[in-house]
Amino acid sequence: MGCTLSAEERAALDRSKAIEKNLKEDGLTAAKDVKLLLLGAGESGKSTIVKQMKIIHEDGFSGDDVKQYKPVVYSNTIQSLAAIVRAMDTLGLEYGDKERKAESSDSGPSGPSGPETV
Repeated sequence: MGCTLSAEERAALDRSKAIEKNLKEDGLTAAKDVKLLLLGAGESGKSTIVKQMKIIHEDGFSGDDVKQYKPVVYSNTIQSLAAIVRAMDTLGLEYGDKERKAESSDSGPSGPSGPETV
């Protein structure tokens, strides 16, 4: 028995050092990660927060996401505008341009010819 390592022992030591180096690097990377636990009832906006964080801090919307969300955003916009127009009488709000009042009562929430495809 000598003071040197056999080839197998040397290879095992090298593997061990490589594993320890990887563990240390992974530990440093994990220490930089921020974890957030979102709690709340259903429909309280937890997944919305996650989606917004992804959009802000990652690559934004993919092409498929744009195709998926575009009709939803359009529909929400039309519904919100229609709700505002309906609420104007209740709230006692007047149109800045009197011609707009006639236009809003002539058509439904999607306009005289229906919704425009964007």
